[in-house]
Amino acid sequence: MAETVFVIAAHPDDEILGVGGTLARHARDGDDVHVFILAEGATSRLAERDLGQSSGELSSLRMASIEAAKTIGSSTPHFADFPDNRMDSVDFLDIVKWLEAAIGDVRPTIVYTHHYGDLNVDHGLVHQAVLTAFRPLPDQPTPSIYTFETPSSTEWGVRSQPFVAQHYVNIADTLDVKMAALAHYEMEMRAFPHPRSIEAIEALAKWRGAEIGVPAGEAFGVVRTIRR
Repeated sequence: MAETVFVIAAHPDDEILGVGGTLARHARDGDDVHVFILAEGATSRLAERDLGQSSGELSSLRMASIEAAKTIGSSTPHFADFPDNRMDSVDFLDIVKWLEAAIGDVRPTIVYTHHYGDLNVDHGLVHQAVLTAFRPLPDQPTPSIYTFETPSSTEWGVRSQPFVAQHYVNIADTLDVKMAALAHYEMEMRAFPHPRSIEAIEALAKWRGAEIGVPAGEAFGVVRTIRR
């Protein structure tokens, strides 16, 4: 039976960094893949948020997200445009309400989102919003929820909340799709040995694959998993 898959990410590029190979595999297998990006992803580079000054960069990031979604085989992303790295300035209820409205009547069976212990403040808030929006209520969608690792945030996070790999996906056949999708985010990538470099991301995929005896993999934490 086909799955309905959501990835709910804080920033443009997080969805590919963390789960790009798995999303491509879902799409290849005939699953319905949806991408939600909650923060705009650029204005934190300024001392004060200035949408006008950042308009060109914001437009480029949005187009990169759309092209990356096409590459992995998902539908066009949903964008909330909350302030980048300032989501803690937004009422938490507003984040949850946006997410609930964006989800609408679609009933996902699998949700991927950020690890709670990431260094980035937006990642933790998105994680909490996902758990709130998908709290298990009668007659409401109750999907399996997995958390992904985001290079340059998860490994720099609070050590009292370490990422623990509990669920793996073999992406040996879709690693090339992940890397092609990341190519659309060239402006967000960094030079090696930065963890958000092409070399480091490929190395992480190979390491996660080696942990399960395949050439490439992605690893996830488990919030809950439901057998249907």
